[in-house]
Amino acid sequence: MIYKQFQEKRLSALGLGAMRLPVINEDEAVIDETAAGEMVAYAMEQGINYYDTAWSYHDGNSETVMGKLLGKYPRESFYLATKFPGYDLSNMDKVESIFEKQLEKCCVSCFDFYLLHNVCEMNIDAYLNPRHEIMEYLLRQKENGRIRHLGFSAHGSTAVIQRFLKQYGAHMEFGQLQLNYLDWNFQGAKEKAELLNTHHIPIWVMEPLRGGKLAALDAQAEAILKTLRPQECIPAWAFRFLQSIPGVTMVLSGMSDFAQVQQNVQTFAAEKPLNESEMAALLSIAKDLTRKIVLPCTACHYCVSHCPKGLDIPSLLGLYNEHCFTGGGFIAPMALMAVPEEKRPAACIGCRSCEAVCPQQIKISDAMKDFCEKLR
Repeated sequence: MIYKQFQEKRLSALGLGAMRLPVINEDEAVIDETAAGEMVAYAMEQGINYYDTAWSYHDGNSETVMGKLLGKYPRESFYLATKFPGYDLSNMDKVESIFEKQLEKCCVSCFDFYLLHNVCEMNIDAYLNPRHEIMEYLLRQKENGRIRHLGFSAHGSTAVIQRFLKQYGAHMEFGQLQLNYLDWNFQGAKEKAELLNTHHIPIWVMEPLRGGKLAALDAQAEAILKTLRPQECIPAWAFRFLQSIPGVTMVLSGMSDFAQVQQNVQTFAAEKPLNESEMAALLSIAKDLTRKIVLPCTACHYCVSHCPKGLDIPSLLGLYNEHCFTGGGFIAPMALMAVPEEKRPAACIGCRSCEAVCPQQIKISDAMKDFCEKLR
């Protein structure tokens, strides 16, 4: 197992994420504790010492199950991370009651790592509002030894993360990003990673396999990668990419079965970053993956000046592309919640004035209509 130094701690470079644990009868709320216990036992045996859960995972049951499973091991043998659920605005005034309940559910007296969860367009104003006393409370818990390290996770834009760091950056010891070779350019992950590096904030990685989408590729892409590294399995390429990115300290993988734990442990037995040609090949594959689905908007903004409704069309198309590629998901709907209703896709009147000046000849009106259908 590769280890990374974080302050005084020696962390396994691979962490076990408890978002996609095995379940019974396809019910996300009912975790298969026997199967999950076998995964944790093997992970501990193989040197994984970082375990990540959250208030919402598995309909609120992940923290409880992880607390029970990890409780079988000496407390000093693992590091536990969980998060304040700021993705739900109704929680903003409940930081104390939620934190106390999390300690109880996880059967611990302190959290090694605690995050402000999912900083994004929807909740940034609430997170920064001192009235909720979220940061004040968490810093007090840190002073009291109930939080050892404080950080944040973010699915929001680079601009949102910049706002967050401007106010709270001095208190952030690590930042968790959706980072993988597909999102490096597609979702601006490169700029976000560079931003954290500029602030000297170690990077924690979530969604290294993009929810499993990078665990298998088409035959043509696989052949290219096999030519470069014949012995490397396809999922390992996603991890090798992350081993090549400056600042990455922790890679979390939401493992769903024992075989995934075994394979990931094998990958993290050695650090094998990509060379220049391998990196170029992988990013080219990523570009091909998105090109098959997404609209080729270059954000030239010609369309914006011709829209009678004043819609930020490039931003809306960016969210549309994300929603189409992912096949749904929460990122686009979450971002749209921060957009005034009169500036959302449904405000498009289908006049096609934007299309008359689009260099890419994108059928923008059709895309806005389809976006509305997909959001229903």
